[in-house]
Amino acid sequence: MTYRARVFALYAGTPGDTLDAELVDETIDLPRPQGDQLIAEPIYGCWAGNMTHALQRRPADICRQRNEPKVVLGNSGVVRVLDVGPDVRDLRPGQLCLLFSASVLDAHGYPIKAFAYDAPGTMGCLATRMLLRAHELLALPDGTRHDLARWAAFSGASITAWSNWELAFGTLRLQLHADELPAPHVWGWGGGTTLATLDLARRHGCRTVQLSADPGRRALIERAGVTALARDQFPALAFDEPRFASDLAYRRAYLDSEAAFLREVERRTGGEGVHVFVDYIGQPVWRATLKALARQGVVTTAGWKLGMSLGHLRATECIARHQFIHTHFARRSQGLAAVAWAEAHDWLPEADPPVAFDRVPELARAHADGRTGFYPIFAVNPL
Repeated sequence: MTYRARVFALYAGTPGDTLDAELVDETIDLPRPQGDQLIAEPIYGCWAGNMTHALQRRPADICRQRNEPKVVLGNSGVVRVLDVGPDVRDLRPGQLCLLFSASVLDAHGYPIKAFAYDAPGTMGCLATRMLLRAHELLALPDGTRHDLARWAAFSGASITAWSNWELAFGTLRLQLHADELPAPHVWGWGGGTTLATLDLARRHGCRTVQLSADPGRRALIERAGVTALARDQFPALAFDEPRFASDLAYRRAYLDSEAAFLREVERRTGGEGVHVFVDYIGQPVWRATLKALARQGVVTTAGWKLGMSLGHLRATECIARHQFIHTHFARRSQGLAAVAWAEAHDWLPEADPPVAFDRVPELARAHADGRTGFYPIFAVNPL
């Protein structure tokens, strides 16, 4: 017995190919599940930044990285189990689950490679049916009171945020206890995962600010209870070291924007600085982030959108007792804790209205152009 699936596939590029890839609409056959495998049908998927990176082949062509001719992307979503292999014990046909992208794990259960991205042999939810393994799913609470499209957005960004915030906030509290710093200032650059982190920080008594140049996204930030700050007040705040050294006009414009940004930080924090800075951007804002950081402050990330290599002066950071947190998604116990807390406390993102599966290529282009919200949803097999 086989299962037929319609998919949007990403094919490998040729060596040196720098053109954005197109998704290919095609039909494939999936085998009946064996061992710990299962067949599921996606209900909703959420387009995530790693999917856009894959189409842009930056920082890598993941098909070539996996040594596979094509990949089906999509590791954030809600699925319904259709069929299970003989070794699957805790999941049953008809059950609703979240995709859990920790595919290749280390000895302690922390992810090394992500399902439907760089983990070989995995396929994602850009498909009407998908073959996956049991540990790549988390069961949703039976009879959940929350919308499934919101859960689809939650499965990637919010679980990443939970793990990252747990470590970042715990690190801050090792240096400054709650009686010393009852309401830390937590700021963020970035998109949906940053907002999920700041929403969690807000719920833990922190004073939160997220920067965005897009008015629609600022409205979404405000609806989440986080203060939105217009990034376009600081138009040249994108640091380029070679240009800074060679272009006087650029240098002056950058320094003016940086000074304005730091004045705003000082004003909003009463001169304390930012205690936790959530930075999913990287190199263009790294200099400003470090200058804005309070003593005993923490910079935290689980991504590398613009610049995989960063530099800083170790002596300065040691004296300031600055801490640098790097995480990659979450381990299973953290995913389970995040789901339980979200169900109880309504900690789920405000998702975009779902678009039809046929329109996934349009959605991909819109996301790459910054024309979506933080959590773009596509409906595959809506209930």
